[in-house]
Amino acid sequence: MNWDTIEGNWKQLTGRAKQQWGKLTDDDLTVVAGHRDQLAGKIQERYGIAKDEAEEQVKAWESSADDSWLNISTDAEHAQNRKL
Repeated sequence: MNWDTIEGNWKQLTGRAKQQWGKLTDDDLTVVAGHRDQLAGKIQERYGIAKDEAEEQVKAWESSADDSWLNISTDAEHAQNRKL
């Protein structure tokens, strides 16, 4: 999943962000509003880590993101369901 998708679906993904970074508050996640740089800044602030480390964590989280986080079915899944 690319960052544009994450940003566009931020409200749906805040729970995943909260699982990853439990020190972030609901207010933090609302302020972030899907903006990568703001997310890294909040992580840096809450965890007391360097900016580079926070950015690496965000990058790793983005890399682990997939469509299942959004409960999006693929065309193959639709085809499989039709066969059932």
